[in-house]
Amino acid sequence: MTQKQYAKLVQQISPNSPVGKDCLMAFLIGGLICLLGQCCITLYTSLGLPKEEAGTAASMSLVALSALLTGLSLYDDLAKAAGAGTLVPITGFANAISAPAVEFKTEGFILGVGAKMFTIAGPVIVYGLSASVVYGLIYWLCTLFG
Repeated sequence: MTQKQYAKLVQQISPNSPVGKDCLMAFLIGGLICLLGQCCITLYTSLGLPKEEAGTAASMSLVALSALLTGLSLYDDLAKAAGAGTLVPITGFANAISAPAVEFKTEGFILGVGAKMFTIAGPVIVYGLSASVVYGLIYWLCTLFG
């Protein structure tokens, strides 16, 4: 069988992907996640938080909700319907950390959850924390001797 014959066979057997529907669902679900974040900001602002702190509280709420949905195995169902729409950075990141922890919980808290939770997001977290400590020390030294 030649490469052209194989490619033709694969094209005949493979189901067609509904690209338009997939793009629309990603747009709608991703937009709804962003709308939820904006509603959280509005709610926290109306409760008296300054805008910057309301944004932080909204981010924390979206992370917590994403981790909760991942733990309840509902985030995967949402991702199947929304595709790339669930990769809105903050919810996708929370899911990326939570999913391995849930998957490996049968191996125990140390070797399972603890070790596997940071497999995907670990380098980002380590770099972010390390950089924040270094920048914090530089800032503190600048204000101290300033």
